[in-house]
Amino acid sequence: MDYFIFIIVGYVLGAIPFGLIATKLVTKVDVRDSGSGKTGMTNVIRVSGKKVGVTVLLLDMSKAIIAIALARIFTDTPGAESAAGLAALIGHMFPVFAGFRGGRAISTGWGGLFILNPWAGLIATVIGLSIVYASRYMSIGSMIGASVGCIALIIFAATKLDLPGGTPPLEYIWFGAIGGPLIVSRHFDNIQRLIKGEERKFREG
Repeated sequence: MDYFIFIIVGYVLGAIPFGLIATKLVTKVDVRDSGSGKTGMTNVIRVSGKKVGVTVLLLDMSKAIIAIALARIFTDTPGAESAAGLAALIGHMFPVFAGFRGGRAISTGWGGLFILNPWAGLIATVIGLSIVYASRYMSIGSMIGASVGCIALIIFAATKLDLPGGTPPLEYIWFGAIGGPLIVSRHFDNIQRLIKGEERKFREG
């Protein structure tokens, strides 16, 4: 029952289309009709500017953070925390409140990593931002950062590595093992454009 309740809670939180709401309020347009067609920070920046994009980033991060925090407070069950975080990712990707047309869940996954294990979140941040800075491709940095962060979470949990702040439970492996591939799969169109040499760099439009 704990799992069922917090999967629903996670999905509903994830399905709140902050990017869509913000761009409609600020620029009166549907962000999904522009650029990549997604509702995440990068496309929001292209449509409504950096301030709106950063606001959406923080709100999207909060989806998994709140979902996992609620599961942690009310159940103290690590498996329910992972399930709630994954549900938030899926809700962001396929939001019932926006015709199941959402984003890639990079921000939501980032928030999930940080609350499950700050070290995994920090690794994802450093690697991801470094690659974005060096390549100017947000998609490459996002995919690699998310993948490395999820792998780090899996390793920390599986090896029971003694980390400052505590060792993540084995159940957190679910979030890394399922969440990472989910996020990368949502970048399929980016991967195709990268192969064709048609992917836009972050500063381009």
